Amino acid sequence: MAAHSQFDLLRERRFGPLFWTQFLGAANDNLFKFGFTLLATFHAAEWGGIPPATAGFLIGAIFIAPFVLFSATSGQLSDRLEKGKLIRFVKDFEIVVMLVAGAGFIWQVATLLYVAVFLMGLHSTLFGPVKYAYLPQHLRDEELTGGNGLVEMGTFVAILGGTIAAGLLIKTGSQGPTYVAIGCLVVAIAGRVTAHFVPLSPAPDPELKINWNPFTETWANLRIAAKDRTVFNSLLGISWLWFYGSIFLTSFTPFARDVIGGDENVVTLLLAVFSVGIGIGALLCERLSGHKVEIGLVPFGSIGMTVFAVDLWWATTGLVPGDLKTIGVFMQSPHHWRIMVDLFLLAMFGGFYSVPLYAQIQAHAAPAHRARIIAANNIMNALFMIVAALMAMMLLRQGLSIPELFLVTAVMNAAVAAYIYFLVPEFLMRFLCWVLIHSFYRLRKKGEHNIPETGAALIICNHVSFVDPLVILAASPRPIRFVMDHRIFKTPIISFIFKTGKAIPIAPAKEDAAMLERAYDRVAEELAAGHLVAIFPEGRITNTGELQSFRGGTVKILERTPVPVVPMALQGLWGSFFSRKDGPAMTKPVRRGFFSKIGLNVAPAIPAAQATPDVLEAKVLELRGDWK
Repeated sequence: MAAHSQFDLLRERRFGPLFWTQFLGAANDNLFKFGFTLLATFHAAEWGGIPPATAGFLIGAIFIAPFVLFSATSGQLSDRLEKGKLIRFVKDFEIVVMLVAGAGFIWQVATLLYVAVFLMGLHSTLFGPVKYAYLPQHLRDEELTGGNGLVEMGTFVAILGGTIAAGLLIKTGSQGPTYVAIGCLVVAIAGRVTAHFVPLSPAPDPELKINWNPFTETWANLRIAAKDRTVFNSLLGISWLWFYGSIFLTSFTPFARDVIGGDENVVTLLLAVFSVGIGIGALLCERLSGHKVEIGLVPFGSIGMTVFAVDLWWATTGLVPGDLKTIGVFMQSPHHWRIMVDLFLLAMFGGFYSVPLYAQIQAHAAPAHRARIIAANNIMNALFMIVAALMAMMLLRQGLSIPELFLVTAVMNAAVAAYIYFLVPEFLMRFLCWVLIHSFYRLRKKGEHNIPETGAALIICNHVSFVDPLVILAASPRPIRFVMDHRIFKTPIISFIFKTGKAIPIAPAKEDAAMLERAYDRVAEELAAGHLVAIFPEGRITNTGELQSFRGGTVKILERTPVPVVPMALQGLWGSFFSRKDGPAMTKPVRRGFFSKIGLNVAPAIPAAQATPDVLEAKVLELRGDWK
């Protein structure tokens, strides 16, 4: 898969028609909503009379209300019905909604437009679970991150296109609303055409009995999701992203007008910068993750989201808007370029944050309940967004400026991120591993597909440096419980990672027989639970760079729990800052520089009955070769 581009999926029927259907739906959402928001903000008296500073928040709240009311039902429909047929029904419904919206635009009836906003929210409520349940049904596990990245990128490019189109059409003058109405109908029909080519997607639970009570069904879905801690915490993480992002997206119009003094086209420019940022972040996830679900990118994303939101507040402190500026005037100021860079980077890090979480849910959720879990996620997203809208309106009415609202949101993001990583330390552990590999080394992996995707296995590897476990963790698609010398387990700084990763400290029998026995008991428990356990059979880090004789620890482990053994070999770490070449590790300058090459070779599993110390030692030596 590493030799293929994620863009190859666009040429395949199993992905392309869904992508373009989603793309056109997102474009239409924003062509309609942004066109109406511009009218309600810049021409409030003629289009509803809502205060301009809060019109965007009201439209956003109405749009997401159906997610709260109908997501539970839409999730059940997605699990019960064939997905292609359901997608085509949703696109037919979109055409009807656009006829209602068109009447509101042409006859200048704001009430009809608010009704259409609610109905488009219902359209998106029905489509969301189908879309995210469809992907794992048609994509392989190693394609999930790339597929989700393309969908996220396409969504925000569509937002960009719809936003720009709305701004340009509204600026044409009195005929602008009519042009928006025509554009919305044309895009809806185009979406129906692409939906025609979505392939057959059988229902995972065609006998499911629909529970029409949204409250009891929502609670049932959340209980299903909560059974898998990884899935549930990913739902919370995504919901927080929607809280965070909705405040920025709904604030762009008053931010541009009242803070930096921009006209409608400047609003469009800011949204374009934001959308391109998220799209690029989503696409980069495929490359940065190494074609696997890499939750280590989530903390990386949250850090950037906070840092650049704080700088956005700082960059706008003390600005005096003055007369409304055109794009040309706006772009002449270096100060305004800083604002655009902040928005771009904030959004890009948001892409790093979101894609792995969506892929994590799809990879771990039970197929028969996947759409309903995604529906539960949509409900949580909607609730978080409603709370965000209410909080933003309250703070603005209390006298906070929009830049100060951004600062409050950034501080909240830092606090929430810290709390999430406290609850799920694996996120932070994976992040630290990811930073290590992408800052110090360039890791060449070979045979990593031999690491079992499910079930218990014992991993054995040569022991060259203090960061060997981190390198192996960074390459593994699954968590691994490492058995390690209790002194290394207590090493300052990286001991946090080992404890977080549920490493198992061990000591020689003559030093601490009780600890040794506890270690073997823990290993047996972890293997019985279906986890991966790793051991360095040499018993210590090499002082010479050469492979040392394997001890009998693996024999004792396999006698109690006979599981397959996966041999690995690390290459290129001898002589690094973390190795013992020429003296104690981590006491010499970093001589080899950053981004030095290292390797990890993984062999197919060996049955427990054949995994003697001599056989394993010979296999690891073969895998390592001459590159120490």
